Amino acid sequence: MPHAIFDTHSHYTDDAFAPDREEVLRTLPEHGVVHAVLAGTTMEDSAAGIALAHAHEILYAAVGIHPETAGSQPADYLAQLEKLAAQPKVVAIGEIGLDYHYAGYDREQQIILLREQLDLAKQLDLPVIIHARDATEDYIRILEEFRPRGVVHCFSGSAETAQQVLKLGMYIGFTGVLTFSNAKKARRALAVVPEDRLVLETDCPYMAPVPMRGRRCDSTMIPYTAEAAAQVLGKDMQTVLEQTCRNGERLFGIPAAEKGAEPCV
Repeated sequence: MPHAIFDTHSHYTDDAFAPDREEVLRTLPEHGVVHAVLAGTTMEDSAAGIALAHAHEILYAAVGIHPETAGSQPADYLAQLEKLAAQPKVVAIGEIGLDYHYAGYDREQQIILLREQLDLAKQLDLPVIIHARDATEDYIRILEEFRPRGVVHCFSGSAETAQQVLKLGMYIGFTGVLTFSNAKKARRALAVVPEDRLVLETDCPYMAPVPMRGRRCDSTMIPYTAEAAAQVLGKDMQTVLEQTCRNGERLFGIPAAEKGAEPCV
């Protein structure tokens, strides 16, 4: 059975898990999952992620405001985020970023929100989880300005953009998209990522990999993504799982944050 699975980006607070959330989380270790990070999208979601992380040993939380909600955050949201970030098992600020996919999104508000949260992460010495969709030029420019530690999650850019991210010292996260038949660009980007800067994720309940398309995604599906990555990298699946698990621990400082954390190997 695959083991040393680290899901570096999940959303177990999502309503899709409402019917059986505790059962799903309880059984993850039985399937080789040793860590999962819950990405926060709103103040309420971030707080819910912390509560789940406190209840389940393998879970960790990130706190942040997603760009899709830019403009609706509380006036004192930075102070609230700082308070949440001080709680045990919070390992990052995120997910934060830019999303220009839909015309109705306020780009100016998104940029302000991203810059403020990047500044907070710097003050707190925490890594960031970056969401970036259809906003390459702006998000790269802002990352070059702030130079944060962290990861660009659910990477969908080109190999050239991946190299820009890597030059900034950041990690790159890939989802089940790697398994899709039309994922040639993602696989070309993966090919330029050094083995020590790669992490895997689900973005669950979304992005279920082939052959699970159409089903609710969860962390047990990462081996399919690892197998797709292994084919690109010329390695075996378990080697990829162990390497990406160690990378995730380094990225989020998990062994230092929790002495009792499960080892990747």
